[in-house]
Amino acid sequence: MTQPAHDVYAASILDVREPEDAQRWAALHDDPAVAVVDSISAQRAELAAIRPAVPADLADEPDHWAYYPWRRALVRVLGPRAYRRLRLDRNRNLISAEEMARLGRVRVGVVGLSVGHAIAHTLATQGLCGELRLADFDAIDVSNLNRVPATLLDVGVNKAVVCARRLAELDPYLTVVVQQDGLTAGTVDDFLDGLDVLVEECDSLDAKVLVRGAARARRIPVLMATSSGGLLDVERFDTEPDRPLLHGLLGELAEMDAATLAGLSAKQKVPRVLRIIDASGLPARMAASLLEVGTTLSTWPQLSSEVAVGAASVAEAVRRIGLGEPLASGRVKVDVPALLDHLGEPGVGLAAADSDPQPGGQGAPVTPVGAVIDVMAAAAWRAPSGGNTQPWIIEKRAAAPDRCLDIHIDPDLTSAMDVGFRGSAVAVGAAAFNARVAAAAQGYGARVDYRIGDERFPLSAAVTIEETAPDLALAELYPAMLQRETNRHHGTRIELDDAVVTELRSAAADEGARLALLTDPSDVEQAAALLATADRIRYLTPHLHAQMIDELRWPGHPSPDTGIDVHSLELDDADVVLLDILRRGDVMAHLAAWDAGTVLGDDSRAKVAAAAGVAIITVTGHTISDYARAGAAVESVWIHAQQRGLAVQPVSPAFLYAADRDDFAALSPRFADALADLQYTFRTLVSADPAESLALVLRLSRAPRPSVISRRRGGNDNSSPS
Repeated sequence: MTQPAHDVYAASILDVREPEDAQRWAALHDDPAVAVVDSISAQRAELAAIRPAVPADLADEPDHWAYYPWRRALVRVLGPRAYRRLRLDRNRNLISAEEMARLGRVRVGVVGLSVGHAIAHTLATQGLCGELRLADFDAIDVSNLNRVPATLLDVGVNKAVVCARRLAELDPYLTVVVQQDGLTAGTVDDFLDGLDVLVEECDSLDAKVLVRGAARARRIPVLMATSSGGLLDVERFDTEPDRPLLHGLLGELAEMDAATLAGLSAKQKVPRVLRIIDASGLPARMAASLLEVGTTLSTWPQLSSEVAVGAASVAEAVRRIGLGEPLASGRVKVDVPALLDHLGEPGVGLAAADSDPQPGGQGAPVTPVGAVIDVMAAAAWRAPSGGNTQPWIIEKRAAAPDRCLDIHIDPDLTSAMDVGFRGSAVAVGAAAFNARVAAAAQGYGARVDYRIGDERFPLSAAVTIEETAPDLALAELYPAMLQRETNRHHGTRIELDDAVVTELRSAAADEGARLALLTDPSDVEQAAALLATADRIRYLTPHLHAQMIDELRWPGHPSPDTGIDVHSLELDDADVVLLDILRRGDVMAHLAAWDAGTVLGDDSRAKVAAAAGVAIITVTGHTISDYARAGAAVESVWIHAQQRGLAVQPVSPAFLYAADRDDFAALSPRFADALADLQYTFRTLVSADPAESLALVLRLSRAPRPSVISRRRGGNDNSSPS
């Protein structure tokens, strides 16, 4: 016998009372290559055992034979009414006979037969429809067999055909229509014509928009289930024909035609797709896996159990629509793993989840001082600090309130990255520099003295007004100091003039520091790779990641005067959605366990690689006061660079302030050796002498002004740049 065609998916129903059918039945029955399965006696006995007894016309309905060419099997089966009555008998009471009759007239279309296979099979098994239309252009691959209930015998066969064959083997009388070319603008109308419900399980964004637009025009409700997190999506276009596609999550993309959508770049599509699947609420492993697609994963993972949950959700939604029961548009999650986290003893019920405490607390108010001191204090508050933590206490000296401003490191405002308070010392040095600039602008000289380690403060800077002529060069920096800002735009590379390079180096040298400036593209690229690797480690180290995320400030945060405003990150739509994944510690834990997450450093690498230069401020010495002196140089270089039209962003690799093996181990026990190697390579790149300490790295580029600026806890202006 010849092999069955790959596109054959329906059983041939033979009624031996008909001459042609009888002739074909005889040929098949006598063919040794055809398996004959005859369980009619058992079927009839089971039918007779139904209570209450079935009517005589149903009990006496003639048998039929179903021939399945892809199996070369001839199967004897009850007649169509008797078979449906027997097969669905266990539905009774849960679904009444009247309801079964109504559902038997429902026509459902399923587009996308990976996840859609389980949905279609569930609908057919439960008897929730009388006709199924299946559309998919793709064929079964071996990698589909973790979630699609197919076999090795189905590899290479169209997915819709594979599903239709399985449905035919379940119920040879069920009407099934297959569209093997998927759906296009030219075929979608015929596919949807007369449907009662559409189930959409496509991978492509343009297909999602195409079928929804056509369904909305015909007032056909659309259902979708995701295969992770148990999300069920319902759009009742039958009762709300004017509602936006996908609840408006597509934005302007919903108005594009399929051809235009298909031509969009992945970056243009990603933010909308992530919103469609609610990336922020995905299970941690799935969210982490999304970051690995294209690197360690060829595509996103899916599990059969999650597909089964989605099929159950869609089946209930189809039942409600088919019976006219209430079902609103919207979304719901049936997250089985999350539910299992709240198991309770009988009668106890689900345990209430504790809500996450909201961060709070405002910084201590600044003590009022004299007129000049007040200006100096306001300037000091404008200094940059890691994560805009403002790790200081700024107050007038009690013994000389009009002449001395004290800037102390506040040990309560440190972080793990601030090893030995070295980062805080850089911030205090920058604040002291600003105070000197402000004093000079007011016509006064000022002296800075650093005091290390008293009982309360690891380091204090005393800025004292002197009766000396002001430093005019400092005074001229005052307007620029007030305008200093962090610019996190991607930026573009420009060639730095020799005069600019000389000026920046002098700005560092005047404060007793050295500026190492990388401008050669190969050096910049190497720095970008090192900094990106350090960023990945920061993400994958739990306490470093948690503190990094705690620095971010979303609208409505109770402490808006500290931290980094998320709008200042200059993220596009794709990155904003991605941030919802990156902020999750559970996601990072999975990436760390997999030794994955190379994508975590991509943003840093891209920005640094596009820089005009990478500036590294170093200082001779390793004491905390040496770092403070370097902080003054950092602020001076930053202000001068911005005066020259450069966009400046500080870059703080996790290894920056580590000085020995214990420091690296405290930063990241797992990645301590890697951080040490990164620091060694980076120091070699910038030709740092062993006697030198690294104070800060600045990325220099050409970019538009920042969208927003971070705020401050104190000073005259509460909208100071970070």
